[in-house]
Amino acid sequence: MSPLPGPIDEIPDLDPAQLPALLRSWTTPKVLRGLVAHWPMVTAARDSAAAAVAHLKQFDHGRMPVTATTAAPQAQGRIFYNEDMTGFNFRREQIALRVVLDTLLKYQAEPAPPTIYVASTTLDSFLPGFAAANPLALGVDEPLTSIWIGNRSRIAAHQDVPDNLACVAAGRRRVTLFPPDQIDNLYIGPLDFTPAGQAVSLVDFASPDLQRFPRFPVALAQAQVAELGPGDAVFIPSLWWHHMEGLDAFNVLVNSWWRPVPAWMDAPMNALMLAMLALRELPPGQRAHWRALFDHYVFEADAGTHAHIPAHARGVLAPLDATTAGNVRSVLRRRLER
Repeated sequence: MSPLPGPIDEIPDLDPAQLPALLRSWTTPKVLRGLVAHWPMVTAARDSAAAAVAHLKQFDHGRMPVTATTAAPQAQGRIFYNEDMTGFNFRREQIALRVVLDTLLKYQAEPAPPTIYVASTTLDSFLPGFAAANPLALGVDEPLTSIWIGNRSRIAAHQDVPDNLACVAAGRRRVTLFPPDQIDNLYIGPLDFTPAGQAVSLVDFASPDLQRFPRFPVALAQAQVAELGPGDAVFIPSLWWHHMEGLDAFNVLVNSWWRPVPAWMDAPMNALMLAMLALRELPPGQRAHWRALFDHYVFEADAGTHAHIPAHARGVLAPLDATTAGNVRSVLRRRLER
């Protein structure tokens, strides 16, 4: 029998005004019950899906189509690869948001509808005014806020580099989280051929194949899970794996991503891909030497790393800023173009 995940740490009745100060200190997941219960969108969703749709439509300017992901009823909401991983089990099309919303209402009573999923749609671009009508101050610099709309769905475990606050605006969600170090036990698929941009776990959480994925119970033993209703939110720290399920016939999620780092910093995934290109195929002994260099200059770097070098001669070993980061980027670009 597989182990059961434990609960995500919960903070009930948090005053939204306290959120900005707390977000800066959290490094582990938190469930925030009722955080956005004051939103008119949540009030409408608790009344009915039709009321929630009416609330969304008042902000839809209709000038741009959204990208809708659709899958056959046989997918049972799982947005994933096809059987032999030569493609995917869904298709994408550009369609008016109002049409998507009306279609979701049409299928609401169907026991086995096709999956309809509008993922990660920039809120201010497609629904201007929604954020002002449904406010939440995060106190972070330049958050990217998106809306996710659909019926029942299962999104494979994946991770994001930014911190993430996800607020349930309609329907119910089940969120299953894993610490970053569970990567070996989640059986992650390709990095550059993915359903939606991020590498995903190949395990079907609804029916895990333990012959193919025998270490998955180890991951489950470290997992944390929560079921969220309208008005609830979950904080997902950077790089925590998260498996997301929409449990009802109409679901809306509003999430914000942000990175508490200077804007000049590059994407860490670029460094990982370059390391694969430059280091992965080296002989084992040489890889061990490079591991020592990375520990010294990156993972364990501190003031002592460069203290013996005169300040004017430290180059990239000195603290980086926008100017020096730009110089490093220029050097890398020239070297990669060789």
